[in-house]
Amino acid sequence: MQQPIVIRLLTDMEGIITAVREEKQLVDGVNLYTIQYKSGSFQVKALLAIHSNSESDALGEQTKSPAILYCRGGYKKVGQVNPLRISQMAAFGYTVLAPHYRGNQGGTGKDEFGGDDMEDVHVAYELLHEMSWVDDSRIHLYGFSRGGMMALRAAMIPDRYASVVVWSGVSDMYLTYEERKDLRPLLVKLVGEPDQESEGYDIRSPINYTEDISCPVLIIHGTEDENVGIEHAVRLANELKNRDKTYELWLAEGATHLFDSPYMEQYTIKMFSWLDMQEFRMNS
Repeated sequence: MQQPIVIRLLTDMEGIITAVREEKQLVDGVNLYTIQYKSGSFQVKALLAIHSNSESDALGEQTKSPAILYCRGGYKKVGQVNPLRISQMAAFGYTVLAPHYRGNQGGTGKDEFGGDDMEDVHVAYELLHEMSWVDDSRIHLYGFSRGGMMALRAAMIPDRYASVVVWSGVSDMYLTYEERKDLRPLLVKLVGEPDQESEGYDIRSPINYTEDISCPVLIIHGTEDENVGIEHAVRLANELKNRDKTYELWLAEGATHLFDSPYMEQYTIKMFSWLDMQEFRMNS
């Protein structure tokens, strides 16, 4: 039996991708894979969701597709990549690559909550860049919760991304330390106390470096978010405005950290319309 074209192509990316496994399809028209890739000296697992139209594009016969680099939230088993969510996103005609980060899902190394594990995001971009069916001028970043911090930092590299979406995202790690007393033991373990390890908190606080963000930013946040307070979104928007950056702030009235189904569907559809608009502006 012939291998699916994507598995053959990914297997051909020697030296970076070290394993590919096809997963159960969760959304019609979207194929799902687990891949393993090298990030420095570590092996990192990721989920890859590909719209079936994009798979035929792998033959080079059709127009290339856009892509999303999905930065997960949480830590270890909390906030894991949701296969259904990324499959639903890919159904909009995208290729979606979602690293689990090092030290998760059988990968080697240690998840540092925005430390050296940022390299896992940078290498994931290189993978998307090398996928023959992906239009590398239409690669977007998406960050949820802790992943918002990761995505914003990745967006500081110029000439890579078409846009960045920050959904319920962290923008200031000092603020996270203040508002999440339940997370303080973990933050102290991974980063240290803010007054003793300010450098670690500084690099994990992209709000301090908005001048370097090189693409349009969409901020989506629930007004009743108790995990990542709305102040993260408001402060980020203010900093972007002060730096004369292109951004939009969408506040979902009454929504919590995870959004319920009607809000999730509504804002996901709006988000993809916004992504399309960024591509239109790029090409106009």
